[in-house]
Amino acid sequence: MKKNLNYWSLSGFTFFYFFASTSAMSLFAIWLGQTLELSGAQVGTVFSINAIATLCFQPLYGFISDKIGLKKHLLWFITFLIMLIGPFFIYVYSPLLHYNIFVGAIVGSIYLSTTLLAAFGAIESYAERTGKKYNFEYGQVRMWGSLGAAAAALFSGKLFNINPHISFWIASACSIFLIIFLLLMKVNVSEEEQKKTDSIKLKDTLSLLKNKTFWVFMIYVLGVACVYSVYDQQFPVYYASLFSTREQGNQMFGYLNSIQIFLEAGMMFVAPFIVNKIGPKKALIVAGILMAIRITGSGLAVEPIGISTMKMLHSIELPIMLVAILKFIAANFDAKFSATMYIVGYYFVSQVGQAILSPLLGHWYDTIGFSKTYLMLGISVFIFVIVFALLKTKTVPIQTYYSKRAG
Repeated sequence: MKKNLNYWSLSGFTFFYFFASTSAMSLFAIWLGQTLELSGAQVGTVFSINAIATLCFQPLYGFISDKIGLKKHLLWFITFLIMLIGPFFIYVYSPLLHYNIFVGAIVGSIYLSTTLLAAFGAIESYAERTGKKYNFEYGQVRMWGSLGAAAAALFSGKLFNINPHISFWIASACSIFLIIFLLLMKVNVSEEEQKKTDSIKLKDTLSLLKNKTFWVFMIYVLGVACVYSVYDQQFPVYYASLFSTREQGNQMFGYLNSIQIFLEAGMMFVAPFIVNKIGPKKALIVAGILMAIRITGSGLAVEPIGISTMKMLHSIELPIMLVAILKFIAANFDAKFSATMYIVGYYFVSQVGQAILSPLLGHWYDTIGFSKTYLMLGISVFIFVIVFALLKTKTVPIQTYYSKRAG
């Protein structure tokens, strides 16, 4: 009974967290460009500063997550911050960006990092750990997150055209449901589990830097997963520009994004079976190839139907990659560092790449255009996937991983 209660409570929490996040952020680039009238370079600067701030908070979230284990302290903290999304965006962030782009971007980056950008990893890592304890797959919980994001994206374009502020208030309202599901969640922390988390020291975490497989994993994250995030940043702006009016483009992107995320949710249910069948590393390679095809295809397509088709590949590629990353970590690294490896090894390194690439790509979008930029990004992903495939790792067979879980 407790397994079912925790599964449904955690799934409900994940659904509304992703609903809130998508409500606030799915049209973030369009909000910056159209509502606040920032240039492509200024939007790139905002994303770059967001990435830098997130870099500062992700290692902290990773270490704290490993240190507190299955306690819900971080989830409560994140829920409180979600409550403030509406007031912050409307009464703090927007005026500051108008007053001074750098002051606004810095203040905004601190809030967005702690609430959304760095917090994703803490929530997903908590779901993965709870799933191990109560015998359900992380992908089954993350599926509800995708459904929440899809539900929010379905109306985001239309609501944005009515009033951009509506989505921010809806995001804040989601905190009510987050509180309810946190109260329902009953995760027991045993004395043995408490001792393991208490024993974690910072120097133990830093010892991961001596692990060869850690650096092989970094190559994949920096060259593949990072590019996926940078590609998505200003894609809504490009997509909306392909239509006769901005308003029509915004609304069509909302519909497209919703369909893609609904498909992604279904794939989240299937992805664990695929990854278990072929193994984490091969699954990462498959996801990387699909990503390279999607980004390159976006550069070759010149009309909405072609671009939309490329966007749909996202729904296959992302679930495989997310599930494979967690299983790759579980198969190669000590379980007590799982949150650090996921938040720092995956999210943190992705942010490093974003901090470097965001302003550069913002400049390229303004000068050489989206199509040529996408072609260069797609080719670079192909190269990194090949390098990752050729490098050896000491991955534990997936059957061994599950025997360890069962034990």
